[in-house]
Amino acid sequence: MTTRGRVVFSQMDEVIFGTPAAQAVADLVARAGAERVFLMVSGTLNRQTREIEAIRAALGNRCAAVFDRVPPHTPRRAVIEATAMARAAGADLIVTVGGGSVTDAAKAVQLCLANDVASAEALDALRPVKRPDGTIGPPPCNAPTVRQIAVPTTLSAGEFSAIAGVTDERTRVKELFRHPRIIPGAVVLDPAITVHTPEWLFLSTGIRAVDHCVEGICSPEAHPYADAQALRGLALLVGGLPRVKADPSDLQARMDCQLGAWLSMGPLATGVPMGASHGIGYVLGAAFDVPHGHTSCIMLPAVMRWNKVANAERQAMVAAAMGSPGADAGDLLDAFIGGLDMPRSLSAVNIGREHFDRIAEQAMGTPWVPRNPRRIDGPAQVREILELAA
Repeated sequence: MTTRGRVVFSQMDEVIFGTPAAQAVADLVARAGAERVFLMVSGTLNRQTREIEAIRAALGNRCAAVFDRVPPHTPRRAVIEATAMARAAGADLIVTVGGGSVTDAAKAVQLCLANDVASAEALDALRPVKRPDGTIGPPPCNAPTVRQIAVPTTLSAGEFSAIAGVTDERTRVKELFRHPRIIPGAVVLDPAITVHTPEWLFLSTGIRAVDHCVEGICSPEAHPYADAQALRGLALLVGGLPRVKADPSDLQARMDCQLGAWLSMGPLATGVPMGASHGIGYVLGAAFDVPHGHTSCIMLPAVMRWNKVANAERQAMVAAAMGSPGADAGDLLDAFIGGLDMPRSLSAVNIGREHFDRIAEQAMGTPWVPRNPRRIDGPAQVREILELAA
């Protein structure tokens, strides 16, 4: 029987790389014919650098308002606050400059604007639903009409997905809101703007992108189109991240990392699920405030070791892409992460065994743990992985 599958392409129009952000954004806004641009940006970039000022100057009177108050993990309250400002400004386009939390917030704002959402509680109505065919998608709702241009400053690569991760403060659970139209219409990859990103954040989100590649390659639902992107993305990241650490001014190394992060989303963007590293990471982020990148640094090697009995052939592909064919992929990843001086255990982020039951229970409710390559039937097996990462 021949290989079968289906690849659905996203509603992103273009990716521009290597052009200064201010110039690229101004060109994109002009082509879109937008007149009321709402900037959602990193507070640090806005207050401590001239990058946002340069973009505002390039936009001129087309800049309608600036919002720079999105905390990590994208709490609902920040989404609602930004939505209110965008609505008051009459925004016809959103431009984001910052990391994954800012990017995800703007995706959620698009949904809120289209569906008259004005309170944190009202976001409940936009939660995904299970379709008759078993897939997860948006509930019946209005499609966003105010699109987004994203200028990422980290490597977590959320700008390449039609999923927004938003934390419900009532439960401290990160929820995933979905709609094919919330993927940014355009992404601008400018390595120069990333030099302001703290080293730990740039490198750790680079491991987040490595996690996208690895869990995509190792998924039993992988397909050749996604493999091609993830394997090349992994090679670019493995080559680029150590060069950035050695020389933070190396813009080509940063560009390689940005391109690798883009390619890392090939699996997720074309229907390949992530696994337990991502699933457990959601809980560590929302419930314990561990940065996204650090969750991948800690969990990915442990998940690989636990999964190896189920997908050794796929893990061999990871080792080969990392330049060490025949080596153990979990060990390679652990050593690579250690070489970047990133945390490699739960104890390093002050999470002890007394928290494992809570983490394991919540992880079972994420979309990815049930689709891990090695079947996870309950919290006890999640605890086994947590013990490997302790």
